Amino acid sequence: MIPAAALIPVKDAQARVLAQVDRVSPPEILPLTSALGRVLAEDVRATIDVPPTDNSAVDGYAVAHAEVRAGGRLDLEVVGELAAGAVFPGAIRPGQALRIMTGAPIPAGADTVYPQEVVERRGGRVLVPFIEPGANTRRRGEDVRAGSVILAAGSVLRPQELGVAASLGLPQVLVRQRPRVAVLSTGDEVVEPGDPRKPGQIFDSNRFSLQGLVEAAGGSVTDYGIVPDLHDVLHARLTEAARSADIVLSSGGVSVGDHDLVKAVLQEAGGIDFWQVAMQPGRPLAFGRIGAAHFFGLPGNPVASMLTFSLFVRPALWKLGGRRELFPPQFHAVATERMRKRPGRREFKRGILAYTGERWEVCTTGPQGSGILSSMAQANCFIVIEEERGDIEPGERVWVELFQ
Repeated sequence: MIPAAALIPVKDAQARVLAQVDRVSPPEILPLTSALGRVLAEDVRATIDVPPTDNSAVDGYAVAHAEVRAGGRLDLEVVGELAAGAVFPGAIRPGQALRIMTGAPIPAGADTVYPQEVVERRGGRVLVPFIEPGANTRRRGEDVRAGSVILAAGSVLRPQELGVAASLGLPQVLVRQRPRVAVLSTGDEVVEPGDPRKPGQIFDSNRFSLQGLVEAAGGSVTDYGIVPDLHDVLHARLTEAARSADIVLSSGGVSVGDHDLVKAVLQEAGGIDFWQVAMQPGRPLAFGRIGAAHFFGLPGNPVASMLTFSLFVRPALWKLGGRRELFPPQFHAVATERMRKRPGRREFKRGILAYTGERWEVCTTGPQGSGILSSMAQANCFIVIEEERGDIEPGERVWVELFQ
């Protein structure tokens, strides 16, 4: 048993990881069609107003509102029709209206658009009621003002950000390259899915979960397979992986067993910063360097492996990738069941979060063993219980963090 004093608190371990990650990936130029999920490397400043002119928000009639008195109706001459993408060459004079389509520029002399549903058309004339001045118009620059920073460096490009960039006329953007991550599993007890499984062996799941987590976090993955419990082979594989990766990520082999070799190899091949974290599950965690690459040795139990990735590897990846926000938000929910907890360590339970119509409530997925990977598939969040707290009773508030 390792003394509690030797364990590093979760927040301290996260701070130590991020202090070591002191650089970001270099930028590259990508077309908008290839930039989804990438991180902006520079501010995007608008060079034009969006929309570039006042335009109509509806199909209807453009008029000068000053002519229409409250409570009255006005009979106007229709002097033409304007489609989106066209420009009316003249100006609207007193007693006139212009048939206008959604998106078409408001003509000179007009300031209000009457929807076609509220007017009465009589041949070449239209009868309009009173409405509020300026109704149904979109003003120049109401979306984006020229000169303003509309997308900040460090922003992740979602579909809406791509649309904003396109609305500014940008065909390409400067983004950060994806951090390079080498992923491998260790241990004679794991075997590749699809290969024959000997008695005592299990199929390797961690590599596949971790590769998915890396890609979801914006990283680029290289798979280095399964490494047996042989010191020299592990040393060679880790060294090879570190030559072409920003982060080397392994699972298994970081406990205290005779065949848990990762910690010893790490001390020889690079350096170790810390090893044990005051958390449950996921206490054994090796963090250090191999050459220029950051190294994370995650636990072999699959839930602990995914949890420690979320807490320590993902923030490092996000920092390497140039993101501004390094941690997802947490918020409170009400526990609907009793949860056992020992004070002195931070505990993470797999939870099912639901909104009842009045409040957010959360329960566990059931048994919380760190080898029960199916609980991660059932859950939609982690329940985060702070170090100083003990058992949680029904009705108490707890922190939750939604899966990303």
